[in-house]
Amino acid sequence: MSAQTADTDLQQMQAQLDALAGRLGTQAAAAGLMLTTAESCTGGGIARALTETAGSSDWFDRAFITYSNAAKSDMLGVPAPLIASHGAVSEPVALAMAAGALHRSAAQMAVAVTGVAGPGGGSADKPVGTVWFGWAQREAEGQISLMSQRMQFAGDRSEVRLRTGLHGLAVLLDSLQEPARLEAAGLQWSRAAGNE
Repeated sequence: MSAQTADTDLQQMQAQLDALAGRLGTQAAAAGLMLTTAESCTGGGIARALTETAGSSDWFDRAFITYSNAAKSDMLGVPAPLIASHGAVSEPVALAMAAGALHRSAAQMAVAVTGVAGPGGGSADKPVGTVWFGWAQREAEGQISLMSQRMQFAGDRSEVRLRTGLHGLAVLLDSLQEPARLEAAGLQWSRAAGNE
């Protein structure tokens, strides 16, 4: 693949991400919801896409860019022992990031991402392209429901980051528009521990 073709592919993926963010914003605004993001491996790329849409302040509250482990703890309340026990790229950490984003914002829905974008940093059990997603939603009674998924993306660092944004926002959009698609993909919301 030539460099020009690769650049064109990345531009197309970025355009898809921006368009998806706009559609999600339309649905969130129609539902009267605010969104927030907690990002590690994407470094704010998801929030950037969301705020490309004019009027996004009506439905986007804030973003947490928590690249380091300390930032995950300081900004989102992710317990340091949880990170030490499971690693930053793990389901428990992704879920804690998503819940922490809701607790520290005025939003009703959150997406959190933590992964290995590459080119280095991978391991046998978490190779480059591994991303854990956490989604959180605040229900009418104030309780929080969570959902998680591990994905393995192909491509270079830029592609992994863009694919991460596309998937994270697509699941939020399906949650609002087509919940049956989530069930078909084996995803379902469950109440966060401590809600009862």
